[in-house]
Amino acid sequence: MDEIVIQGGQRLDGEVRISGAKNAALPMLAASLLTGGRFCYTNIPDLKDIESIRQLLCTIGAQITESPDGLIVDTTGLNDVEAPYELVRKMRASVLVLGPLLARLGRARVSLPGGCAIGARPINMHLEGFSRLGARITLEHGYVQAEAESLTGNEIFFDVPTVTGTENLMMAAVLAKGTTVLRNAAKEPEVTALADMLNAMGARVSGAATSTITIEGVDRLYPATVRVIPDRIETGTYMVAAALTGGCIRILNADASHLKAVIAKLRKTGTEVDTSDGAVMVTGRRPVTSVDIKTLPYPGFPTDMQAQFMVLMCIANGLSMISETIFENRFIHVLELQRMGADIQVSGNHAMVRGAARLSGAQVMASDLRASACLVLAGLVAEGTTRISRVYHLDRGYAALEDKFRSLGADIKRVRPKPKTADGPGTEPASGRTEPRN
Repeated sequence: MDEIVIQGGQRLDGEVRISGAKNAALPMLAASLLTGGRFCYTNIPDLKDIESIRQLLCTIGAQITESPDGLIVDTTGLNDVEAPYELVRKMRASVLVLGPLLARLGRARVSLPGGCAIGARPINMHLEGFSRLGARITLEHGYVQAEAESLTGNEIFFDVPTVTGTENLMMAAVLAKGTTVLRNAAKEPEVTALADMLNAMGARVSGAATSTITIEGVDRLYPATVRVIPDRIETGTYMVAAALTGGCIRILNADASHLKAVIAKLRKTGTEVDTSDGAVMVTGRRPVTSVDIKTLPYPGFPTDMQAQFMVLMCIANGLSMISETIFENRFIHVLELQRMGADIQVSGNHAMVRGAARLSGAQVMASDLRASACLVLAGLVAEGTTRISRVYHLDRGYAALEDKFRSLGADIKRVRPKPKTADGPGTEPASGRTEPRN
């Protein structure tokens, strides 16, 4: 299993280009199931999660080919309504095919989802919403079975904002009879991007980016050409990298309007952030000032940036309080940061971070996607060598991460440990991944 090895202490400078947003591309690809025809997608990131949903769409009957600009998805001949466990277990977002299949074909059978080990993320709000639209829902043998002769618009209230729930119900409702109103809907940019795509297909969706989304059902939809929005979490990760290393990074193909909460907190640490020339220029300054953060649904501080920002607080002056309100198990990375010398005390959903003069390289293990990124950031600023295992999580959400960091001056490489011998273990460079994949 591959590891990432980092020799820390290098200042990062230069330009980096952000890939398309994984969390926008996944529901957009699922939306192609709503009607037959050829969809053209550009700015698609080259990620394990994208490969997983490609396999899932092909299993259902879609034909997918690569073009110089992205992907062509032909959904003319769907021949199955089942998303099997073998594919869905790899990625929770696979559940997003449930709404489109139900709307187009009147039935769907989807395995209960998997994904990162960051806490319980039940899909009960999805299923309750489908029931409100007139679907019959049964759970058996680890699968969701949904059936409906037709769907009828209704008012649906989410107990808490749910991104995938909002997206799934929005896709189901575009072909329902009458009007559907989603209340307490998620406001994330990825939800708005999906609404824009659905409207380009002939849907009538209004209110995206607000807590109330209204969908007027239509009789049919049409294929569309779609460009995936930039990945705001990848952008935020490189912004924190500049702040951590005292470097200066110009970030291209980024949308600063999607990161207002992160930018505000970075500026409070003393980091300079300039968004005036169409790119995002981030310059780290010393000393780093400690600040408190609290994760919240968009437009609040994103939970997917909590781990990365915690690393910055590990080298800041003073104390900071980090409060996690979205997922209950999202402090798993703390134990690994403590192995690197971080002074962090966890109580419930709060972490008190006392800034230290330095972090020390160590052998650490990634537990989920964003924890993996956090450990890479810690390794970049730590003294000595950091070895990160279970880095397959990174490939789910960061395209060509090692290549991009190397281009900025980082001493980082991916290696594959050799089998142990009488002379002891060794390592060898991992095959492939020598050039950026996007």
